[in-house]
Amino acid sequence: MNKRMLFLLAGTVTAVLPTIAFAETQLTVYTAVEAVDLDRYKATFEKAHPDIKINWVRDSTGIMTAKLLAEKDNPQADVVWGLAATSLLLLKTEGMLEAYEPKDVAALDKKFVDKDTPPSWVGMDAYVAALCYNTVEGEKLGLKAPTSWDDLTKPEYKGHIVMPNPASSGTGFLDVSGWMQMWGDEKAWSFMDKLHENISAYTHSGSKPCKMAGAGEAVIGVSFEFPGAKAKSAGAPIDIIFPSEGSGWEAEATAIIAGTANLDAAKTLVDWSVTKEANEMYNVGYAVVAYPGVAKQVEHLPSDIASKMIDNDFEWAANNRGAILKEWQKRYDAKSEPKS
Repeated sequence: MNKRMLFLLAGTVTAVLPTIAFAETQLTVYTAVEAVDLDRYKATFEKAHPDIKINWVRDSTGIMTAKLLAEKDNPQADVVWGLAATSLLLLKTEGMLEAYEPKDVAALDKKFVDKDTPPSWVGMDAYVAALCYNTVEGEKLGLKAPTSWDDLTKPEYKGHIVMPNPASSGTGFLDVSGWMQMWGDEKAWSFMDKLHENISAYTHSGSKPCKMAGAGEAVIGVSFEFPGAKAKSAGAPIDIIFPSEGSGWEAEATAIIAGTANLDAAKTLVDWSVTKEANEMYNVGYAVVAYPGVAKQVEHLPSDIASKMIDNDFEWAANNRGAILKEWQKRYDAKSEPKS
């Protein structure tokens, strides 16, 4: 090989090296986070880590959980960011998660962190069961605002309530799981039988019942606090009610999928997900976040939401999820909206 050819080859290698050094790592991230939040999370993370690009795959909690389980033998995701902790515990029992202890995880409230060491998942924020009541439609129909779960079984509410299907919505499942943990099986199923009589439809989205109440398409939407606050800020005539018996809740949480080819980048994303900066971003919509002392009161929501949250046993909920959903679908699925 002559000197000219060696010189040209050396130049080619030199030109390629910067491209290799600065190549982006593409992370496929599965999420059930509200779509309105995804752009700002992506932009903030990628600004701090320009060598990593997030590609979101989003759907509701139940659908995303089913998708992950179906892909167990051929995982397509690198990270799950913002899925119900109960769903992640289900994936954990299937051996699908890569245990990892993020930097600074010790700063988080322990109820937002998997009990194992190292943890298989870490929490971000909590979404808490709440009712969205349309004051205009309620007054028009002579229906007073409910103050409790039990109120929802009153005959005057027949046909005026929508709630999420727990098989497709994490919000729906936290409701059912919450009732069962508060009251036990017998009382909870009896309550749901009565509630079912008043339900006009079960939606496949946790936020949709609140949006429907805000738009006057229903008087009462069984939902969670975030879409209620958002709808009220946009001018919807709704009251956000936390039932007197207590509210079930769920943690949005993050985990690494076992076998990812992008483990270092995945760890970087999970490290960022527990930071104070990230938790301040979660607090834009969620009144309760995993990092103590960060949360500021969210407009239209009370300052004491944490006191309304039941003592939630995520492991119990995850272990009983399949049996609960099977029974729920057998009893009530006939009123579910068609899946789009």
